[in-house]
Amino acid sequence: MTSNRSFSLSDFDYDLPESRIAQKPADPRDHSRLLVYNRQDKSITDDLFLHLPKYLPGNSLLVINNSRVEKARLVFGKKEVFVTRTMDPFTVEAMIRPGRAFRNGRTLVLADVSAENVDSKAVSGTGAEPIRAEVLDIAEDGLRTLRFNYPVNDPVFEPYRRTPFPPYIRPDETLSDRYQTVYARDDGSKAAPTAGLHFTDRLFRALSQKSIETVELTLHVGLGTFAPVKTENIDEHKMHSEWFRISNEAAGKLNRASHVTAVGTTSARVLESAAGGRLAAHTPMGTVPSESLRFRNFKPVEGDTDIFITPGYRFRAVDALITNFHLPKSTLLMMIAAFTGIDEMRRIYEHAIREKYRFYSFGDAMLLL
Repeated sequence: MTSNRSFSLSDFDYDLPESRIAQKPADPRDHSRLLVYNRQDKSITDDLFLHLPKYLPGNSLLVINNSRVEKARLVFGKKEVFVTRTMDPFTVEAMIRPGRAFRNGRTLVLADVSAENVDSKAVSGTGAEPIRAEVLDIAEDGLRTLRFNYPVNDPVFEPYRRTPFPPYIRPDETLSDRYQTVYARDDGSKAAPTAGLHFTDRLFRALSQKSIETVELTLHVGLGTFAPVKTENIDEHKMHSEWFRISNEAAGKLNRASHVTAVGTTSARVLESAAGGRLAAHTPMGTVPSESLRFRNFKPVEGDTDIFITPGYRFRAVDALITNFHLPKSTLLMMIAAFTGIDEMRRIYEHAIREKYRFYSFGDAMLLL
């Protein structure tokens, strides 16, 4: 649901000094900075994330994404395979490098594991053979379909697994735990739902003391969240679908809530998808709800969503949004512009840059009311 105005990719560009890209998270987590923007009076307040409870109404609902980041980046010397989707036990969709090595129809030897993982024979039953990958297909966007000679979850891959930090963060495995939320439990994400990285147990206790209830849902973060937009006309961008689930318990809490704060764009995408947005090939656990603009009517559901939220979209389920500062020209920034209006989004980001907020995955947060 968009406005009649057509937006170009350049509408969502901005200049960010490299020094503003956070390489490490705040310590402790809840001591990151918090920019608070109020849509009613267009005010901007600078604060700390630790003080989040004072900005949220009592007896409201906080929605968090409990997906856990998988070590989906496989590093074999100079060759890398970033698994974006597992199609069957042996077959994956992946981003790779270098591209010239992974030509269609070619079988590559990625690692000689005979001396490195002597237990693989007993575990996998295929013997300590080298790890091989056959290139079955190359998509238009460069994604490869690869078939391994070992199941993807075989322990033979363990020495090669790395945390899939974004390319703007210098890889540091000592920070892998900090690239997980404290409530992560459901393996499946290829990137962190970063708005949740700021939460701590003490912050959840403070929220509870104000009668702010928390509910979990799941969206496994993938290409739908972080794939770049390559079309100048954003309406021509095709979103990759991502799997999500709303449980029966979560649906009940959502329907009783008088005010809903979504933690992150991933939680927001789930809520808007289930509230009448776009579901792709959904497999309902109940009936997909038909959401009115006045009443919540969530039901338990799981499936895939490729909803693409851009300026002009009318939010049905999200009253407030907690999010990090996003990359220029990203679908995430477009969602923020949809929530605040594109001119206000620009003003917020100009303020954040001027006030030296830290940006991107390990950066600071904002609360949009």
